[in-house]
Amino acid sequence: MDVFQAIQERHSVRAYTDRPVEEEKRLKLQALADECNKESGLHIFIRYDDPEGFDCRMAHYGSFRNVRNYIVLAGPEGTDIQEACGYYGEKLVLEAQMMGLNTCWAALTFNKKMVKKLIPDGEQLCMVIALGYGENQGAAHKSKSLDALMATGGNMPDWFRKGAEAAMLAPTAVNQQKFKMGIKDGQPVIKKDGRGFYTKTDLGIVKYHFEAASGRKVQ
Repeated sequence: MDVFQAIQERHSVRAYTDRPVEEEKRLKLQALADECNKESGLHIFIRYDDPEGFDCRMAHYGSFRNVRNYIVLAGPEGTDIQEACGYYGEKLVLEAQMMGLNTCWAALTFNKKMVKKLIPDGEQLCMVIALGYGENQGAAHKSKSLDALMATGGNMPDWFRKGAEAAMLAPTAVNQQKFKMGIKDGQPVIKKDGRGFYTKTDLGIVKYHFEAASGRKVQ
């Protein structure tokens, strides 16, 4: 499976089996997390075999079940880490998908009080991502049309269309898709479009999808 196939096949999964994540996959994901941390200055780490992270009323309200593994996205206090957490978190999500694992972003529906205890002093928590072998593969979400997400008109280069189609498939909070795409001076540009929940994190996720599929850096 390549990254574009992972983008197409990855859907949010909230219910998981008891099957443990194999050591080989744990090592590979940790190596990627370390690489992301070095590049971004974030503190991304992965908890395995720890059901407490999703053992709370909010998680049950959000239909999460049997989550035993999760990725924690954190970074320095006093800095705006949301977009970077979206970008690098989705990089891990797609790597997990290519390994045959399932994931789901969680902003509120997890045990925030417990997870915050894992964060060192001087750092802030952004979000977590449920991880493991799902009971199913999830379902595709409804997407806006490509035209509705474009800020500029005209003919699209093939690379831009491929990136834009991948961006359309990016998970966003309550499926709001508050972003616009375009081309400026031959380079791709993606910006927030209006207000919404967690739009900065969403923007990072969208940008990673575009870049991974198109091979072009977004401004």
